Amino acid sequence: MPELEVFDLKKKKKGKVDLPDDIFAAKVNEYVIQEVVKMQLNRRRAGTAAVKERNDVMGGGKKPYRQKGTGRARQGSIRSPLWAGGGTTFGPRPRSYDFRPPARVRKAALRSALSLCCRESRITVLADFNIDQGKTREVHKVMKTFALPSALIVDEKGNGNLLRGIRNLEGFTYLPPEGLNVYDILRHEHLVLTRKGLEGIVRRFVSEGGPRR
Repeated sequence: MPELEVFDLKKKKKGKVDLPDDIFAAKVNEYVIQEVVKMQLNRRRAGTAAVKERNDVMGGGKKPYRQKGTGRARQGSIRSPLWAGGGTTFGPRPRSYDFRPPARVRKAALRSALSLCCRESRITVLADFNIDQGKTREVHKVMKTFALPSALIVDEKGNGNLLRGIRNLEGFTYLPPEGLNVYDILRHEHLVLTRKGLEGIVRRFVSEGGPRR
C-alpha cells in the first residue's frame, strides 16, 4: 500500500496517509486510458460541419443544353458537382462523435491514471486547501512553495475560495472528487489531493461498486 507524507500549505509535515492499493497501485492499462480520453475529446466536438450537396443548391430546373450536337459532354443539371456553384460530393454532414465505453472500462481508466501518477511520484497530499480571501496570489504562493508548474487540485465540493483563486491561474485546475476524470489527470503535470479530496475519491469507487480488474 503506497504511503505518502501529508503537508500543510507551508509544506510542513502533518503526518502520513495510506493510499488504497486497488485505486493507486493497480496495473496501468494504456488501452482503456486511450479509449476514455478519446471519448472525452469526442464529446467536445460540435459535429456541425456541413456542406451543400446537389439537392441543397439552387437552380438546375432544366437541362443546361441539349444532349447532342454541341460537342460538349452531356449534362443534366447545373447542380452537378462538376459545375461551379454545384453541390459538393461526399462533404461533411452534421453528426455526433459521441460514444460511451462501458462503466467498467471508464472506471479502469480512472484507476489506471491515478496509479500512473502514484507510480511516477506525481501525487502530493495536503491536510486541506483553505485560503482566506480566494485570491489568485494565495494559490500561486502555495504552488510555488511546492515547486509545481502545473497541477490538478482535488478537494471537497464547495471550496469557493479555491475555485475563485485558481480560475485565473494558467496550468492549474480545481475539481471535486465527483468531477475527477482521466483527461484532466493526464494533462496536468501533478496531482494534488487534500485529505477530504482523497476520501471523496475512495467513496466514489465504493459507491460505484468498487474497482474491478
